[in-house]
Amino acid sequence: MMLVEQNQINHEFTSGAEKFAQIHASDAHAVLINNVHADMDMLRVDGLVFPVTVNSGKFNDAWVCSPLTTYWRYAQEEMSRYAHVMGRFLFSSICHVYGYLLKFARIDKAVTINNWALSTNIYPALANEQVLIQVIASASAKWPDHGIWFRSLNKELNADWITALREQGFTLIPSRQVYLFEDLKNGIRQHANLQRDMHLLKSTELSRVCNCEIRQQDYGRIAELYKLLYLDKYSQLNPEYTASFMQAWHAVGLLHFYGFKSADGVLQAVVGLFQMQGVVTAPIVGYNTALPRELGLYRLLMAAVFEHAIKNNMIVNLSAGAAHFKRLRGGKPSIEYSAVWSVHLPMRTRIVIACLGWLTTKIGIPVMKKYQL
Repeated sequence: MMLVEQNQINHEFTSGAEKFAQIHASDAHAVLINNVHADMDMLRVDGLVFPVTVNSGKFNDAWVCSPLTTYWRYAQEEMSRYAHVMGRFLFSSICHVYGYLLKFARIDKAVTINNWALSTNIYPALANEQVLIQVIASASAKWPDHGIWFRSLNKELNADWITALREQGFTLIPSRQVYLFEDLKNGIRQHANLQRDMHLLKSTELSRVCNCEIRQQDYGRIAELYKLLYLDKYSQLNPEYTASFMQAWHAVGLLHFYGFKSADGVLQAVVGLFQMQGVVTAPIVGYNTALPRELGLYRLLMAAVFEHAIKNNMIVNLSAGAAHFKRLRGGKPSIEYSAVWSVHLPMRTRIVIACLGWLTTKIGIPVMKKYQL
């Protein structure tokens, strides 16, 4: 990669991280995400700035900042939702036992590097392994009693990071299965469902709202619609973003919104995009779940994401969930990993993390693939 291009990429990433730090400075984040109590910090290494969340195990945080919630409480919920009765009992029992082991090992005493408190983090290209070595050294010096974590890594988009992390002695722990869309222009020609969704964008009776049309009065409604879907319908362990969060991130360009309003001017569906490094994710998705399914609100929102990606020549990384929907539109499944460095931690913690890595690899990955989690 040319030096000029690399510097431009670094500038984009660092600029976004600086905005994140400005928003989440001091205790401001307490009113931005209701169920995230982790401290927010930053690391500066080799011209890059990485957002950092620091969890000391005092609260039951949302899964985006809590390894304990991710690998215990959320895993239990997923099993109760998807597994067969007998399998549910078996996996629930396993989760119950290792949940106590995770707490005993204080797995939630964790510093997560490049954590934007979103479902999916985006990484810059790793120019050289020395950057990672500096990150590890800086984090270890600043938080010597915490495990060092990276989340949202997949082999298709983050092979450079995964290789370097392995070489430095990190343990890879599978977390979920995400869906990647890397060639949507061809995908539209190949997948009839995707074609119908794009047509629905033009034929819907709802009024489209672009990013620049989002107004002050819309942020509360955006938070409400997100809560209806991600917390009320799915899980209370998902991050509870507030109207203040929506407004603050939108104001500095960290979130890019598309919405759909009914004839009375009420926002009925909205998607918030987070984009960087040629990748776009959709951490904010919400719609009025009481409206008829025939309106195709989720289809409209995903079509808006795909249209945005095509116009800007971007890869789409969609989180777990709605797997059948995403596969029918050409989404390629990819196992997502966390990586944790624990060589400096007590023996009990190192053993439990190693066991968690083995367990999630040998059992977790087959389960995720079977149930498309």
